[in-house]
Amino acid sequence: MIENSFAISATFVAYLALMLAIGIYAYKKTSNSEDYFLGGRSLGPWPAALSAGASDMSGWLLLGLPGYAYAAGMESLWLAGGLLLGTWLNWLICAKRLRTYSIEVDNALTLPEFFARRFNDNSKLLQTISAFFILLFFLFYTSSGLVAGGKLFETVFGLDYQLAVIIGTVCVVSYTLFGGFLAVSWTDLVQGLLMAAALVYVPLVTMDGSFSELSNGLAAKNPELLTIWNNIEGKPLTAISIISLMAWGLGYFGQPHILARFKATRSNKDITTARLIAVSWTALSMFGAMLIGLVGIMFIGANPDVALEDPEKIFMVLVNAAFHPVIAGILLAAILAAIMSTADSQLLVSSSALAEDFYKQVFRPQASNEQVVMMGRIAVVALSLVALALAMNLIARY
Repeated sequence: MIENSFAISATFVAYLALMLAIGIYAYKKTSNSEDYFLGGRSLGPWPAALSAGASDMSGWLLLGLPGYAYAAGMESLWLAGGLLLGTWLNWLICAKRLRTYSIEVDNALTLPEFFARRFNDNSKLLQTISAFFILLFFLFYTSSGLVAGGKLFETVFGLDYQLAVIIGTVCVVSYTLFGGFLAVSWTDLVQGLLMAAALVYVPLVTMDGSFSELSNGLAAKNPELLTIWNNIEGKPLTAISIISLMAWGLGYFGQPHILARFKATRSNKDITTARLIAVSWTALSMFGAMLIGLVGIMFIGANPDVALEDPEKIFMVLVNAAFHPVIAGILLAAILAAIMSTADSQLLVSSSALAEDFYKQVFRPQASNEQVVMMGRIAVVALSLVALALAMNLIARY
């Protein structure tokens, strides 16, 4: 449990209240299924870019990547580079095409619907199968995010996992249920800015000296920490290892919650601007995440009294050790932001698959916009309960 949790708790409550306020405001802007599932295709470049980035990275950006850099040093640059390249190529190759052609095929709102119309599948089999796989895999992905939220609340407040994951689920569902895609995208904009600020601010404040001094300190500890060609034991990285690390970037091309941001952008001109913002945000965030891991190596070495059982908690350890509780609360809220920004997007994509691709296309083709939106909201609640049940089971096993 992190010290002075009362001040941190107040910061978390304020943050969650802001997210809910955004959700309520978005609710007033949502009147039909296109608004609820795709924001009326009205996203500007900033919310489109940062929503895509924040919803993709999840808590891994503040936990996994810093932990990997802490354990492996500059070897992590291959992974970060692959993700940055994947981000750029996805915006460059897919964004304008997907937005344009999803409009051309009678305004397809979901990816399964786009596939069915793009390939003239009148049987709806392609749409149904695609929607099934989205539901299947995103339920497990969403539940893993709820588990991450439980770990965060347990570490910060000493809460029981079961209670923590319920609190996290309620937080995500509250604004997603009411505001739909606009709420998710606008909250992701705030969350993305918070994540990037925390990732850059924390290592710069906790770093003892200049970048040159950090480099010299790491070289003194283990020169292999600073090479991208060897692992920390001095053994050369194989071509397969490097390709495998960089191949993480391939995942961008098939993630429905990222591709939805392309379809929701208001114009192709905005996509060009959004691409620059998205690549810049990703580069800055990757740099900060890696720097946290490298600074953490020196920090733990200089403070043997500070315990670090799990390298993925190095961000939280640095924040707790170096910042006032109020500032720490804001910085730790960045982890919550990362988790929520992914879970809400996946939950909404899953609900759109259930409402648009199953309910409207298979069971009730004549359903009105109001009925589809209502089914979408019911789906958000139902799917969140299933993800919660899965998360409880994962927690019990953990």
